[in-house]
Amino acid sequence: MPRYKYQCESCDKVVIVLHSINDDYATPCVFCGIEGSMKKLLSTPMYMVEDSTADDAVGDITKEYIEANREILKQQKEEAKEFTHEPT
Repeated sequence: MPRYKYQCESCDKVVIVLHSINDDYATPCVFCGIEGSMKKLLSTPMYMVEDSTADDAVGDITKEYIEANREILKQQKEEAKEFTHEPT
């Protein structure tokens, strides 16, 4: 399931949400509670190895992908650590 970032236009807090590509995130901001203030942010593009061939082993392609995206993964991990939610 894809991950999307939404930012509240009222309080500027960012939330990472998992939902289907066909779904829309129409929930009020979890921080300030304002309805209709959440706007989807642009996603980080996935890096594809262009020079790979059909002869490349799947493991080699996976290792290349991980290395190429290590910094993005590190940034997303830090953002996830910063995310807090209010108990319901």
